[in-house]
Amino acid sequence: MKTKRNALVALSVFWSVVLCQAVVADQAAEKAAVEAASQWVALVDEGKYPQSWDNAAGFFKGAVKKYQWEASLSAARKPLGRVLSRSLKAKQYATRLPGAPDGHYVVIQYETSFEGKASAIETITPMRDKDGKWRVAGYYIR
Repeated sequence: MKTKRNALVALSVFWSVVLCQAVVADQAAEKAAVEAASQWVALVDEGKYPQSWDNAAGFFKGAVKKYQWEASLSAARKPLGRVLSRSLKAKQYATRLPGAPDGHYVVIQYETSFEGKASAIETITPMRDKDGKWRVAGYYIR
């Protein structure tokens, strides 16, 4: 009976360690992804749309041509004007997202105020690219 109890305790400790490591890994991923998203959206804020495409994830570049990205982003962002404020609202690590291949993603939402729109939600989704670096794979404003 004591051996069975010790085995259960050992198994419980093992799974606790595994779960803690997973949480720490998710937190590190979220931190790296938020940093990548911040650097990327700074390019967008500066109107550097071609550079934002250049710095996006391979998946993103495969889904939209550079000239299409520039045109659609210009149409969406220019009427909003300059960013007045942006604050992190939420972030969520995921390995599966609708319409995207399985991988490592962090869906990040910012509450953003623009000159032409007092309250908006920006959703920026970085993914771990093939080279291991976090790059933006999706951007949406509502």
